[in-house]
This record gives sequence, C-alpha cells and structure tokens, in this order.
Amino acid sequence: MKEAITNLFNSNPAIYNSDDRSLYEQFINKLNTGSIRACDYRNGEWVVNQWIKMGILIGFRMGKLVQIPWSDSKPFYDKDTIQEKQFSLSDKIRIVPGGSSARNGCYLAPGVTIMPPAFINIGAWVDEGTMVDSHALVGSCAQIGKRVHLSAGAMIGGVLEPIGSRPVIIEDDVFVGGNTGVYEGIIVKSKAVLASGTIVTSSTPIYDSVNNCFLDKDSGGSFTIPEGAVVVPGSRSMKHNASFHVYCPIIIKYRDAKTDEAVKLEQDLRSVLD
Repeated sequence: MKEAITNLFNSNPAIYNSDDRSLYEQFINKLNTGSIRACDYRNGEWVVNQWIKMGILIGFRMGKLVQIPWSDSKPFYDKDTIQEKQFSLSDKIRIVPGGSSARNGCYLAPGVTIMPPAFINIGAWVDEGTMVDSHALVGSCAQIGKRVHLSAGAMIGGVLEPIGSRPVIIEDDVFVGGNTGVYEGIIVKSKAVLASGTIVTSSTPIYDSVNNCFLDKDSGGSFTIPEGAVVVPGSRSMKHNASFHVYCPIIIKYRDAKTDEAVKLEQDLRSVLD
C-alpha cells in the first residue's frame, strides 16, 4: 500500500479511476482501525510516515464537494472522500451529545471520552483512556497518547503539508490545561503538565528554570517538552529593550507527588472498559 499510495500521489492524475478510489478507501479503513498511523515511535524517536500524509492529500484531491445530510435545516458541504467518522457501541468510546465530530480517517482507541463540542481531524491518533474535553481540537495527524487529559479549549495543532513536517505529539499521561495551545511539531513527553493558558510553538523559546537554560531545538526543528516538566505561561525581557517583555513558557518544576494530586484524573469518567 505504501508504494501504491506514493506512486499515485506523485503521478497526480487529472482523473482518478475506480482502482484509485478503491485504494484510497482501503487506506482510510486502515487509518480508522489504527493499523497505520502518521507518526511512529521507532528507535527512540518519533518518525513521520510521509506516505500517510500523501494518502490523506490524495483524498482531498480526488474528492468532490457534496452536500452531506445532517438535518433538514442544516446540511454540511465537504469532499465526499473525507466525511464524518461513524462509530458503534462496540468501539467502546464515549461521545457525549452536544455537537462533537471526528473526521473519517482518525483513530480513537477504546476508552476515549469526547465531551461536546470537540473536533478530531483526519489522520489524528487518540489512544485509550484519553479525555478530549469541551471545545478541544485535535488537529490533522496529531498523535495523542494514553490517559491524556485535553482540558476545555485545548488546541492541539496538526499538519498535512509539508508532508515531512512533524505533527504535534502528546505522549502518555500528559495533562494539558484549559485554553492551552500546542502547535508546530512540539513533542510533549510523558507525564508533563501544561498549565492553563500556556502556548507552545516552535518559534517561542522555552525556559527551564530548574536547569537555568533555554531548551534547544530538537532534530525535528521544534521543541521537546521534557518528561514530567510543569510548564506555565511566563515572559522574558526583550534583548534590545529591557523595558518590554515577550511571551515565554517557563518550566517551573518537574512533576512530583503534589503535582500528581493537583492533576489527578477522575477515574469514574474513564470507566468505559470496565
């Protein structure tokens, strides 16, 4: 499939035939079941699977704009190749009523809870026991680990192009506070805590006050928040004018028992698999 998708993407035909369509449908089914994913953890690092992004972009190319029935008064309009993901009770996913949506081609593991309204885009991976709270976004190809809490208003950026760019990756047991934004290929290592209102991007320096240094950019050209780091919004003086300050996320400490208690997850809300 990898070779077939790559060849079809590079050939970029003016007209897609039934075989092309069948290949794409097989591809989307594998994304839906988690058989393939946009990013893998291999040999100690996260590796982008470019051909997955190619396949998703093929869907946008070959798709035709159609009216998608939702209700008599409010239909939607989107590509026929990229519609809303359908769930069943056997998926063991809690989707609370109120306007949440997941796009076809994302993977949601058993035990995921989605509070309304939330949106999960194509290519995203959300692992078991994770809570996606109200008004939260999981962007295209973003990777969310196990037992993550995405609080209300959390924005997790995604990326399709350039195809080699790394999506945002949130590892296991991370707590993301309300109205927090994580963008541009940031990796948040396991058990880290992002306080409410924290914005993390590849262009904003991050200061580690525990080790008295700024984080270096990683091999992906972005930043990796260390395991167990507790990050809060902060500021730093401008280089050429100390009278003014610019935004700067700050690691104020590393996770301890007090932090664990403060971000303790409500186990009763995660009883889907019991």
